[in-house]
Amino acid sequence: MLGFLLIDKPLGITSHDVVNRIRRGLGTRRVGHAGTLDPLATGLLVVAVGPATRFLQYLELEPKEYLAAARFGITTDSQDAEGTVVQEGPVPVDLASAIATHLLSFGGAIEQLPPMYSAVKKAGKALYAYARRGIEVEREPRTVYIDAYDLLEVSGAEARFRIVCSGGTYVRTLIHDLGVAIGCGAHMTGLIRTRAGRFHLSESVSLDRVGVGDLMSLADALVHLPSVRLPIAQVQMIREGRSVPGPEHAEGRYVALKTEDGAVFSMARWVGNRLQPECVISSEALEIGPL
Repeated sequence: MLGFLLIDKPLGITSHDVVNRIRRGLGTRRVGHAGTLDPLATGLLVVAVGPATRFLQYLELEPKEYLAAARFGITTDSQDAEGTVVQEGPVPVDLASAIATHLLSFGGAIEQLPPMYSAVKKAGKALYAYARRGIEVEREPRTVYIDAYDLLEVSGAEARFRIVCSGGTYVRTLIHDLGVAIGCGAHMTGLIRTRAGRFHLSESVSLDRVGVGDLMSLADALVHLPSVRLPIAQVQMIREGRSVPGPEHAEGRYVALKTEDGAVFSMARWVGNRLQPECVISSEALEIGPL
């Protein structure tokens, strides 16, 4: 059994909870996911099953797109609705105008400080471990890229946004920092991931109804990469870890290698005029799951 699942993650559970439920439902231990969603967040979660877990790194998963809800005038320690209120401030009378003015500074490449309630590690420990003990430690800012930070609606002290950003961006920190810029504080009250690269929430399935028939093949998931079909002799060479000559039309750093019947069985890196395998799926694994 191998392939990818596009799951609509429900509210109130972790991404790891999703993995565990799929393990039980499909009867396999080898399940992994890409792009963690907090319990407060819902929406698209890309999950790999079987040997497909080794291919997560090759998927086109950026940019990410989100719909986010925010409450202005209240700041929490976790930057979202699950945290403790640490500060309150008056919300501007014309909140929409204030938001529109300050959104201009959040486009393109920006520096973002990871929140204390996050899995980023400091001295070998996740930041949330320090935060739960009431300890705030020094963090290094990270560069993230914001393609879009669009205001969709304002109602009283609440607002909704559409955000398109690079992987590794903390949307709740974007909301928090916008509140700081305006001067009244803010926290995230809801989040839906609607897209990850070429994968859309509209293509996802409910966690309660997911089955083997929902598995997406490696060939379909890796369609953004060049691919090469190899004859049986070269397929065997790749499975032995040996490189093979590559056709001139195979451009790009990575190439999906296929058997004669079109099943992706390996990812290779273009080295000179040869294709050097980086990960390979056994013939036995290909025979028991989607190709």
